Amino acid sequence: MVKRTLWLDRKFNFNFPVSDFPFIIERLRGTPDRAEALVKRLPAGILTKKPERGWSIQEQIGHLIKVEALHIGRLDDYDAGLESLRAADVKNVRTTNADFNAESIEWILTEFRKVREAFIDRLEAMDEARAARSAHHPRLDVPMRVCDMALFAAEHDDYHFAMITELERKFEG
Repeated sequence: MVKRTLWLDRKFNFNFPVSDFPFIIERLRGTPDRAEALVKRLPAGILTKKPERGWSIQEQIGHLIKVEALHIGRLDDYDAGLESLRAADVKNVRTTNADFNAESIEWILTEFRKVREAFIDRLEAMDEARAARSAHHPRLDVPMRVCDMALFAAEHDDYHFAMITELERKFEG
């Protein structure tokens, strides 16, 4: 199996047309369903099992809830015409402090769906000019359009889904 690149080491090319934005929105819209499908096939006993380093499966999905606040905040940054987008909390303090292993997986999935739908609603309300607005992304040090930020969010979802699959293999294997 190919070793995955760590999230903070990933590089991105945002060279697609704004007209691809509807496809990215659909990808984001499908993420809660994909999360449910992932955990539905897993034995309940491994959902809260923590690896030696890192988060459990429930914490991986819970992290997506916490990161959604960053996505919404960045949409606010675009709306305010800021030159630079707010920075992410790369230490993930909010996720670590949330204790997602103490919650039910049903609550986590429902909460994720709720916050993702709010993000999708904001994205769907945009016309082409708004989707093409740009601001500086602090970590990547590149200009990022709204449509690029949406793709970045979808890639982040898939990064955590890949980690869930790794955990599944580790704990079931």
